[in-house]
Amino acid sequence: MAINVELLSKICQTPGAPGFEQKVRELVIEEVKPYVDSIEVDNMGNVYAIKKGKSDKRVMIGAHMDEIGFIITHIDEDGFLRFHTLGGFDPKTHTAQRVVVHGKKDVIGVMSSKPIHVMTAEERNKLPKNSDYFIDLGMKKEEVEKIVSIGDPVTRQRDLIEMGNCVNSKSLDNRLAVFILIEMLKELKDEKVPYDIYGVFTVQEEVGLRGANTSAQKIQPDFGFGLDTTIAFDCPGASKHEKITSLGEGTAIKIMDSRTICDYRMVNYMKETAQKNKIKWQPEILTAGGTDTAGIQQMTDGGSIAGAVSIPTRHLHQTVEMADKNDIRASIDLLKACCLNLDQYNWSFK
Repeated sequence: MAINVELLSKICQTPGAPGFEQKVRELVIEEVKPYVDSIEVDNMGNVYAIKKGKSDKRVMIGAHMDEIGFIITHIDEDGFLRFHTLGGFDPKTHTAQRVVVHGKKDVIGVMSSKPIHVMTAEERNKLPKNSDYFIDLGMKKEEVEKIVSIGDPVTRQRDLIEMGNCVNSKSLDNRLAVFILIEMLKELKDEKVPYDIYGVFTVQEEVGLRGANTSAQKIQPDFGFGLDTTIAFDCPGASKHEKITSLGEGTAIKIMDSRTICDYRMVNYMKETAQKNKIKWQPEILTAGGTDTAGIQQMTDGGSIAGAVSIPTRHLHQTVEMADKNDIRASIDLLKACCLNLDQYNWSFK
C-alpha cells in the first residue's frame, strides 16, 4: 500500500520548533479529529488523540511534533541576527542554508559565517561552531526590528522531494512519526481495539523529552510505544557495526537507546507480531540519543511495558533527511498490528 506523500510533505513543511509547536499542533488536530473518540490538549501543548477500547487499560503512543530549530538571541547594529540552537545540530550543516524566522510575519533568512577567502590557515582547519554563524535577512536593523524580536523561533526552509523509493526533506525527524501515528489512527477508525489508545503528539522532545514526561504522568499507561526516527548509517565509510539500521530493510524494533532499555516482553511481542503479519523489520540498538520511549516507560507509577517503532532515516539532524517509503509503510503496519493484539499476549515475567 502506498503512503500519502502529499500529507507527509504538508506535515514536514509546517513549522514547529521546540516550545513553538502551534501551527503543527493545529494541523495534527485537524487531520486526526474525525478518526478518534476525543481530543485533549494539555497546558504544555501535547495533543491527546484518544480511541476507546474494550477495557480500561491504557496504551500510550508518543510521536513528538517539534523539529530542531533556533531561537533569536540578538539583533546587531547592522540587522544581522544571532541565535541559540533548540535541539542538536552539526554546525557545519548551517553553511549557506535558508531558514525561516517566525516573527510578526515569516521572513526568509540565510545562515552565513566568515568567508573562506578571508579565513586564516588556522581558522580553515578548525571545526565550525554554532557561534560562528549569523542569520542575514537582507535588511537594515530598522526594518528587521519591525518584524523580528528577541525570542522569535527559527526553522529551516527545505521542500520535500521524492528520490527513487525515498522521501527527502527537512524535519523527517520527527514528522515521519507524526504522519505514521495519524495514518494508523485513521486506519483504526472502524476497528475494535482491546485497550484505550492514547496517541500523543508531544512537544519539546528535541530539548529533553519534556512533553512525553508530562503526558505519561497524566495518562499512567500500562503499555507504551515510542515512535521516532533512528539512524541509518548505511553509507560510504560505515563499518557494518556502525550502521544502526539500513534503508529498505523494514521498520526497526528498538531494543535500546541511551535513555531506554525496552522491556524484553514488548520487544519479543513486537518481533512476533511482525513475523506473524509478514512485516519486514530490523533490530535497532542506538547507543547515543534518546526518544520519548524513555518518558513513556519511566514517568508513570511502576513504569509501563514499553517499546518503540523506529523509522530508519539517513542524514539525521542535517538539512535534509531521507527515508524509504516501504519502511514508512511497514512502520504503520507494525504499530497498527501491535495495538490490535495487545490482549492476546502473555505479559507475565518469564
